[in-house]
Amino acid sequence: MTASRTLETEAEFDVLVVGGGHAGTEAAVAAARLGAGVALVTSALETIGQMSCNPAIGGVAKGTVVREVDALGGIMARATDLAMLQFRMLNRSKGPAVWAPRAQCDRGLYRRAVRSLLERHAGLHPIQGTVARLLLDSGSGDGIPRVLGIETIEGRRFGARAVVVTSGTFGRGRMHIGTDRQLAGGRAGEAPATHLAEQLESVGLTVGRFKTGTPPRIDGRSVDYSALDRQESEIDQFDYSWSHFWPAPRVSAAGARHPAQLPCWITFLLEPGKRIIADHIGESAMYGGAIASRGPRYCPSVEDKIVKFPAADRHQLFLEPEGHDTAELYVNGLSTSLPAPVQLEILRSVPGLERVRKTRAGYAIEYDYYPPTQLDPTLAVRAVAGLYFAGQINGTTGYEEAAGQGVLAGLNAALATRGRPPLILGRDTSYIGVLIDDLVTRGVDEPYRLFTSRSEFRLTVRQDNALARLAPIARDLALYDGTEATIVADRLAAEREARALAESTAVRPEQVASLLAAAGTTPIAQPVRAIELARRQGVSLEALFAAAGVGSTLGREPVVTAELEIKYEGYFAREREQADRLRRMGAFALDAALPYGEMQSLTYEARQKLAALRPRTLAQASRVPGVSPSDLQNLVIEVERWRRGAGAAL
Repeated sequence: MTASRTLETEAEFDVLVVGGGHAGTEAAVAAARLGAGVALVTSALETIGQMSCNPAIGGVAKGTVVREVDALGGIMARATDLAMLQFRMLNRSKGPAVWAPRAQCDRGLYRRAVRSLLERHAGLHPIQGTVARLLLDSGSGDGIPRVLGIETIEGRRFGARAVVVTSGTFGRGRMHIGTDRQLAGGRAGEAPATHLAEQLESVGLTVGRFKTGTPPRIDGRSVDYSALDRQESEIDQFDYSWSHFWPAPRVSAAGARHPAQLPCWITFLLEPGKRIIADHIGESAMYGGAIASRGPRYCPSVEDKIVKFPAADRHQLFLEPEGHDTAELYVNGLSTSLPAPVQLEILRSVPGLERVRKTRAGYAIEYDYYPPTQLDPTLAVRAVAGLYFAGQINGTTGYEEAAGQGVLAGLNAALATRGRPPLILGRDTSYIGVLIDDLVTRGVDEPYRLFTSRSEFRLTVRQDNALARLAPIARDLALYDGTEATIVADRLAAEREARALAESTAVRPEQVASLLAAAGTTPIAQPVRAIELARRQGVSLEALFAAAGVGSTLGREPVVTAELEIKYEGYFAREREQADRLRRMGAFALDAALPYGEMQSLTYEARQKLAALRPRTLAQASRVPGVSPSDLQNLVIEVERWRRGAGAAL
């Protein structure tokens, strides 16, 4: 388990990333952008960027994370733009402030795009191998082991000053199809990471087990599409990433920046299928006793739907294309751990699937995770110096949550190797900040999924302004190259220009009469500045500019962002005041050596929780479960008293 500082290695790196999924690829790219020498070690180079479950990126809150990762130089948005075959903007009926982009991807194109984007970084080296153990030095004076690198089961050793583990569902992964078929694996056809999982537990880390699942896939050539509802793509030249210059995007016949768009199909699980599931419920791995682990509440199995919602007449299913080069369809909404023959029986009870051929069986998978309260806000493991965790290993679910953690872990690992201050994103700056703060201060009791409701600042932390929020941080860290920096500066300048144009442009009554009538709002009798009319509900700034014949060169997104800032500026002002209060609390630092156990004015529960989690600021302490407002007031007094005493002792 331990190794000498003079160990012999095949190569030395600043940062070594274990795992080539969504967390691992973002961690590797982030570290490489900071100039670190990076190795990404994965069991199969062909599966880098693999979409293990649904080939879709984005959704409510998740789409915002994708754009935040992009603003920090990540690759998820770029790969999605190159692979997008169906696009929907969710929440359109609720107004653009809470719009949420979601893209269905060509699974093969996405994987290849990720690999290509990785290999454009000269300092990033993909290596095939299965990590057997960390190389640790336990000889430091503080008693905390330090990571020195990794060793693979093939016997290869690589040194590193920091290691980011992103093992996903591979940590002692076990797949279940029914109650009598259990297969060791991180996903279908791939072996679990057993040796590394055992070592992580042996160094004293607390480990838990979660479960997730995936639905069967079907042959689209065996589907009766005449019985299904067709859902077209809403693509309107939408791009997740601002970086269209690199790499050169695919161009469809229509001249778009994305592959040709494909429809999805909607059908329903009806009473016959529900009855089949109910009759076989005891054969489900979940309900037959084979699985005791907790799964994601907001992505339930079809068995859960039948048991927990018995009054529902039907359950919607989406048949989603896997790619242009295959007829295979993903059956979204039918995640299951029932036996394979039962799965086929259920599928053939669904309208349009009466003669369907199943290409792959659905399954549930149990895997190790490490309660994330064992991490600090940089995603560093407290018990092992130089070790970072990101992704499902921290108890989260979803590609986007993994990517958000990956970019932060990779940046912080690289920053640490250079002796530079860490990057900690606040809750008021990003959904990534909300995600990580929730994980390290509150922990998880089920696989964590982001929702807009988790953020106190969901009006000001939106998908459209991710670049404006995070580009200054990326620039300070020098994450952009020269061309990228120019593109970002031009985009942000366009947003400022759109606001200025709205303030300076006066529109005449005849120019906007039909526009105001269509919005059901009062007509104007004399020229009015566009900014005043844009404050009205149902009146878009883009339409006002078009009516006045201005702003055509600005681009759509900068105008949308300017409109939202104009239309909801009263709400935004209140949120920003709240953010200022949070920052003031964040400025009150909590020393790592505080003797919480001796602070008698705090409740016993607060003392226990604070001593275990060691929050860095008062703001972070305020979000620890079990710490009350009165505890916080007393904590300030106790800290000031302790600091006076510590100063006197010196």
